[in-house]
Amino acid sequence: MPSTLANNIEKCTLKQVQLLQNIAISTYQETFAESNSERLLQQYFEDALNLETLTAQLQQKNSEFYFIYSSHIGTPQAELAGFLKLNVDDAQTDILDPEALEVEKVYIKKDFLNKGLGKELITFAINRAKQQAKQFIWLGVWEHNFPAIKFYKKMGFERFSEHPFNMGGDIQTDLLLKKYL
Repeated sequence: MPSTLANNIEKCTLKQVQLLQNIAISTYQETFAESNSERLLQQYFEDALNLETLTAQLQQKNSEFYFIYSSHIGTPQAELAGFLKLNVDDAQTDILDPEALEVEKVYIKKDFLNKGLGKELITFAINRAKQQAKQFIWLGVWEHNFPAIKFYKKMGFERFSEHPFNMGGDIQTDLLLKKYL
């Protein structure tokens, strides 16, 4: 089915930290508000998505953030539709394997879900891993995020472990998924 969207992936710069914070908070809220209290979400935003933390992450040499912009064909203005965070080497959150690339975050705005942007970002991550001669990519996904789990399995990821995830003081479980390249 041909896409009616035109997409562009661009590396996020330090000058765009406020934009990164805005898209991170809005997409996280859209994704998890129905399953978590407002108090937990706000605590997570304060702990993990504050400007100081995001600035440090943008300055980490083994981490990369990318924005995906999308517009309907024929529409002149592209809109920020989501973002991606990739980690290698010592920036990885669990597996410190030099052969791996971690997809730490991939979030798409609700209005752009099911339009192929997630697939485009994962394909981009796979290509970044291949450019760096990595053997596999991996990610964590909340055990109750069934649409995301289904999507990742369709993209060729397989579960290999799990880990605790601190969501604003509530310890939840993320499934760890891996895809060999």
